[in-house]
Amino acid sequence: MNSPVVFPFKNNIILDRNINRSLYLQLCDQIIGFIKSGKLTPSSKLPGSRKLAEDFNIHRKTVIAAYEELIAQGWIETIPAKGTFVTASLPIIHPKKLNNDPTKIDSNDKSGFSFIKRPHLIRVSQKSSTLNAIKMNDGVPDSRLAPIEEIAKTYRNITKKSHHKKLLNYDSIYGNLELRKTLVTYLNQTRGLHIDVENILITRGSQMGIYLASQLLLLPKNKIITGNTNYMTADNTFQNAGGVIEQVSIDDQGLNTDDVEKLCISNNIKAVYTTSHHHHPTTVTLSAERRMHLLQLAQRYNFAIIEDDYDYDFHYSNAPILPLASNDYNGNVIYIGGFTKIIAPAMRIGYLIAPKDFVNEAAELRRIIDRQGDMLLEQTLATLIKSGDVQRHSNKVLKIYKTRRDLFCRLLQEKLGSYFDFEIPKGGMAVWIRLDKKYHWDDVITKAHNLNLEINPEWRRYDNDHSGHNGIRLGFASLNEVEIQEVINRLSKVFAMLN
Repeated sequence: MNSPVVFPFKNNIILDRNINRSLYLQLCDQIIGFIKSGKLTPSSKLPGSRKLAEDFNIHRKTVIAAYEELIAQGWIETIPAKGTFVTASLPIIHPKKLNNDPTKIDSNDKSGFSFIKRPHLIRVSQKSSTLNAIKMNDGVPDSRLAPIEEIAKTYRNITKKSHHKKLLNYDSIYGNLELRKTLVTYLNQTRGLHIDVENILITRGSQMGIYLASQLLLLPKNKIITGNTNYMTADNTFQNAGGVIEQVSIDDQGLNTDDVEKLCISNNIKAVYTTSHHHHPTTVTLSAERRMHLLQLAQRYNFAIIEDDYDYDFHYSNAPILPLASNDYNGNVIYIGGFTKIIAPAMRIGYLIAPKDFVNEAAELRRIIDRQGDMLLEQTLATLIKSGDVQRHSNKVLKIYKTRRDLFCRLLQEKLGSYFDFEIPKGGMAVWIRLDKKYHWDDVITKAHNLNLEINPEWRRYDNDHSGHNGIRLGFASLNEVEIQEVINRLSKVFAMLN
């Protein structure tokens, strides 16, 4: 008769005196892990407390405490005159092969169950070549300019006041009431809106607003219109809701509303998505004529307009153009914005503006996604808006970003004008650049990476209609003037190598 295999406790248990967990609980955790994985089977005999204490150079009382805890939890049992065993009634689990390296943690790479995969959501990321690499994003703010001292000071002052402790509790699914009231004044004054507090839902950034709108508007096979170049994350969101995207052309006047009208005549259109102020990705502004036409079409054909006004405050040539929502008198526009572009990407506070009945439904849906936002941070933002800090910061960075835009475009034209075709953007944080078609972005990106210049490898995501326009967004706002000069220098080296 073969003797049972003795589990090698000494080689598989590691106790660390430097972590914030008692030794007896560490011992418990690891023995439970061996039982759960099948490495210790039901009825397996455990070493005596003296032997285990000697093997790990710990006090015997530590082992006894661990065994008592395991007995209380039902993992092991003591049989008089025989010893301590894994509880016999536990289910048998087929053991995995023992890991010979006790410092290596077993990882679960494959799920033991099926689930829905969404390949259209997968993004390709590029690993940084070095810590000193310069990253060219597609238009985000410079977080180094964020008013962190004002935010921290305001946040601390709020948390110090006893009556603000209520902000730590569950609160409205619509968001912080003080922020909603503040936004009524702020948005009515700066965007020309005509709203009250019941038209506002606070979200975790504008992307949550797009998601909520898509879920409420689109059933499987419902049609939504976007530009033939468009913000890819919005497209992904609409597809994920089961929507079918119908594309219309984009020109120097923005979304082609004549194309929209043609689609409406022959199709049941549920919504039109537009980044009207600075079209993403091309940065063009929707003309006044097309704005009025689109509003008329929405009223005539009863579709929603999802207006994503992601960077309203950054318009350089003249005052910002009022959004479609400012002229919406028939309840067709869902206006979405936020503060991630004004302050920093980590400031995940946005808003969805719509008729009261839609906001109510969106709030109920938001309840099962993210019960509520960060009430303390929302209160902080409300205070910063009322004190004028947000507007002062916006005015400050507007001047900085305009200087960076001018420098970036001037150097791009002077040193690389023969390779690129672009227009100086009237606003936003990026330039829409079309590469001469005798060159390929994959080659540019690879050689730039070798020079510690990182350009988004997913450049094809801007080519939604597969027309091969060879365009890409290159952000300038997050780069200071020295970094902009270095980017142009490295790009010049890239094209010298390609020629």
